Amino acid sequence: MLLVPLSERQLAAFADKQATQIPYDTSPRHLAGPGDARHVTHGLAAAGWNAVSDPLSAEFVLVSPDLRHRLQFDPQSRTSAWWRLRAEPVGTEPGWYAEFGEHVPSEVLAGLTDALVAQTPTEPKGPLAVLDAAGWLIDGRGVAYSDHPSCKVERLPGQGAGTVPWREQVRVAWNIVVSDLPTDVGSRGTHLWHAAFHRYTPERLVTAFLKALTDPAPLQRGLFDCTATYGVTQKPSPLTPQQTVDAHTTRVKALRARPAPHAASRRPP
Repeated sequence: MLLVPLSERQLAAFADKQATQIPYDTSPRHLAGPGDARHVTHGLAAAGWNAVSDPLSAEFVLVSPDLRHRLQFDPQSRTSAWWRLRAEPVGTEPGWYAEFGEHVPSEVLAGLTDALVAQTPTEPKGPLAVLDAAGWLIDGRGVAYSDHPSCKVERLPGQGAGTVPWREQVRVAWNIVVSDLPTDVGSRGTHLWHAAFHRYTPERLVTAFLKALTDPAPLQRGLFDCTATYGVTQKPSPLTPQQTVDAHTTRVKALRARPAPHAASRRPP
């Protein structure tokens, strides 16, 4: 296994990129575009996750210290899922799987991975309660629609999810679809990204993802960063690039300070 601890050089590279950008407040979050993947990878590396992929490959794989969890990023994926997170079964705990499309905002995905490595307790409010508190419309079937009607969150008890391989469809519990056009209850826009959670995915992680997704605070994007082509709002940010770097560094240091799970003796899957 190739051990790649998060270095000061890597943090400096993140800071250098921020320094060259003109930051714009971008909302709603689900249309903000992917942003910088290091919001995810730096947090995991600070928590002791290791790279096990070829450093010259476009694909990278990070594995948790106890070898139970595995995050794969594959920009050459033949499906719409560029991010895949897997957990192996351990004892009485079942394995689970989650996947995310190309344009999932990295800060939102980091809300889930931070909750995973920090072992945050179960939220008293479930996923739908988080969406309700954020003012999303929830219909009689329990399907939630964002206030800006281009994101749909649906619990699928035993149903299929069109963006998930058919072998996995009956196992999906939560499905999220984001479009770049306004969507009414009976219509769809152009697909931007999706997220799908296996039925055994801990509910606290689904909740953490949705809390990050519905956070009203805008995300910072550079002037020429990829965002949705319709419905996204941008205005010059009052935050300086250094403030963005400082927030990232503070978060990374907090994750680094947490005790990591014991490393396992078995080889990663």
